[in-house]
Order: sequence, then C-alpha cells, then structure tokens
Amino acid sequence: GVMEKLGLGPDVLLQENPRLIYARLTGFGQTGKYAKSAGHDINYLALSGVLSKLGRSNENPYAPVNLLADFAGGGVICAMGIVTALYERTMSGKGQIIDASMVEGVAYLSSFLWKSQNLGLWNRRRGENLLDSGAPFYETYKTSDGKFMAVGAIEPQFYDELIKGLGLDSNKLPSQLSFSDWPEMKKKFASIFAQKTQAEWCSIFDGTDACVTPVLSFDDVASHQHNKQRSSFIKNDQDEISPRPAPLLSRTPAVPSFKRDPFIGEHTEEILMEYGFTKEEITNLYSDKVIEFSKPKANL
Repeated sequence: GVMEKLGLGPDVLLQENPRLIYARLTGFGQTGKYAKSAGHDINYLALSGVLSKLGRSNENPYAPVNLLADFAGGGVICAMGIVTALYERTMSGKGQIIDASMVEGVAYLSSFLWKSQNLGLWNRRRGENLLDSGAPFYETYKTSDGKFMAVGAIEPQFYDELIKGLGLDSNKLPSQLSFSDWPEMKKKFASIFAQKTQAEWCSIFDGTDACVTPVLSFDDVASHQHNKQRSSFIKNDQDEISPRPAPLLSRTPAVPSFKRDPFIGEHTEEILMEYGFTKEEITNLYSDKVIEFSKPKANL
C-alpha cells in the first residue's frame, strides 16, 4: 500500500500509460493472510516448504544466507516476469501488473523437488538423501590444510573416477547406492581427504571426470586457473573483486563498470539537479533530513 499512499499505485499509473509494466516485489505477495506482514528471506523460505528440505540429518533446517528467497525467488523471478510481460506487450500493446511473491518464487524455483518426490530422490528424512548431504559422493570434505573439496560424483562412471582418485578398490566397497552403508563410507572418504592438502587433491582430480573441485574462498576464486581463463571475476579501480555480469551474450555482452561502487548519497545532489531541483530546494530537503549526502573524502 506504500505506492498507493503516494498516489503512484498501478491503477493510477496504468490509466496514464496503459503500456506500463508495473512490478510489485514483496515477500508474501499482494493478497493473503500475510500480505501486510513483515518478513525476511528465512520466513519466505519457510512458508514455501523449501526450508524443510535444507539441512543435515538430525540438525535444524538452515537457510543458505539470503540467496534463495530474496535474490533467486524474488529478484530473478520478478525480472523474468518483467521480461515476459514486455514480450507479451509486443503482441497485445498492453502493460500489466506483476505480483512477484518471494514465497511463490522460491517454491516455483524448487519445482524439481516437488516433481522428483516419486523418483526416490527425496523419500528419506532431511540430510539422508542423494543431494542433501546424505550421500558420501555428494558432500564436502576437509583437507589436511583446513580447506575443503566438493564431491559430486553421482553417475557410476564419475563415481568410479572418484574411487580411483582416492586410491580405493571398488571391488572391496559396498554398492554406491547402498543407503545403509552411506554413513560409514562418508567417514572413510573423510579420513582419506584429510590426508592431503587441497592443492594435492586438485593435482589428482583436475582433468578427470570425478566431479571433485576445490571449495574456493572469495580470496582465491579470481586466481583459479579456470576462472582466470574465462575472466569470470573483475577488479575495479580500487582493486576490489566482484563477479563479471552473467550470462555471457555472444553479440551484446554486458560491459561491466570498473569504477568503485558509489557511497550511499554520493550522487544525490547531481541526480536531483539533473531532474530540475534547484540548489535551494536541495539544501532544504537536506536540512529537513529528507535526503542525505555522503561525499568521499580526499586521500591526501
């Protein structure tokens, strides 16, 4: 209701411009019992059902920071809705209102979990299934230097490569999909991974199809050979690292900015002057604490 109070609700604006795409991104959506309630990523994740699937066996469910509901189920799904509405407008000539709920966005994003329930992938308790840390071949393991390796050797041919790299004899091991043996196999794999450094394991598994990769920190990710070859991460003029825009378009790739991120309020005055505000009006807005400035200090 915030936009309606400002006189800028969709009903008003669509009367002015029927071609307008009006996106409303909220946690719980525009209608329903929780529509006007406060919440955060963890709450939307909980209400979607997805949170119940995240976590290790015999532990509480956990939210993977705020990536799933806020950014994936919220921002990305909302952006997809805008693109869809823009495409539809090329045929109808009309705009529309997008009700993007983070609860529904993350639930829809997790359609695979719903559709694969009868395939045997999720019929065990949380943390005991194929992809949720139950399987020894889909897990992270600590190395001797305190770093980690990620293992995702699901297919039999990839699993064979994993076993070979670990120096084990597959004939002396239980079947890959013997659920009852998974806890013991995880202990065995963990003890072996703990005997070498991350770099040593990379030298063993790089170039194989064992699906074993290093768990890279933010400090290490830009210097990894694969990421360097693709220029996956960029440095700004302050030597700060961030991901390059993705996906990569062949004809019109995004051109990233190499300038540092602006401070909050750094360009307030410039932007307001561009929109026709006078110096006096801007000064009054600042003194009334409607706006704020944050000019960077010179490093002398």
